[in-house]
Amino acid sequence: MVTALIPWRPQPSRLAAYDATIEWYQRNLPEVRVVSIDSDDEVFTLSRCRNLGVARADDDVVIINDADTLPELSPLLEAISAARVDGLVHLPYTDYRWLGGIGTAQFAEGRELSQCDYELVVGACSGVYVTTADTWWSHGGQDERFRGWGFEDAAWYLAHETLLDAPPQRHSGRVYAQHHVAEQRFGTQYEANERLMARYREASGNVELMRQVVFEDSMAERARNLPGV
Repeated sequence: MVTALIPWRPQPSRLAAYDATIEWYQRNLPEVRVVSIDSDDEVFTLSRCRNLGVARADDDVVIINDADTLPELSPLLEAISAARVDGLVHLPYTDYRWLGGIGTAQFAEGRELSQCDYELVVGACSGVYVTTADTWWSHGGQDERFRGWGFEDAAWYLAHETLLDAPPQRHSGRVYAQHHVAEQRFGTQYEANERLMARYREASGNVELMRQVVFEDSMAERARNLPGV
């Protein structure tokens, strides 16, 4: 069985994108259980929502799908099959297309996603992940010290690459990120996120140092006791 996990806290500018994401799964993968997940944190925290969702899922594969991002079916199915067997997290895309206001409006008017205006986001490593619980915890999940917005995906990528001796595996295809009001990326918490990200960069490629960074907080301490860690 497969669960599609969608971290979600309602905001006016995100409602249409969320509805489109739910509808995509209902149309393309009706057999997949779709679950929206939030935490009780005052500030919406993607990393915590992703961890909570994986911890609660009892299916063999979990798709972690941002509430604004639409995948393509074929690479997603490839990623699901591969994630079951190789112990790595899979990214079902090689192109991350941000539709922006114009492309999102075109999509809402009925244009095919592949024909919508977009900006290519080079190096993107978020949006849609495909994993098993054991694989997710084997490199610590995502660091819940990244609160609010910023850096959790890039830090996770470095942890995966260092601790699993391989980057997350990509599958040829595209995902499409829909437009919404941008989150603020400044302030005390954002600066704390920046400092933590600097530690991940310093630890990149060094297994012992990366383990110290990843497994020093309580979330990772729980993950340490799971199989494969």
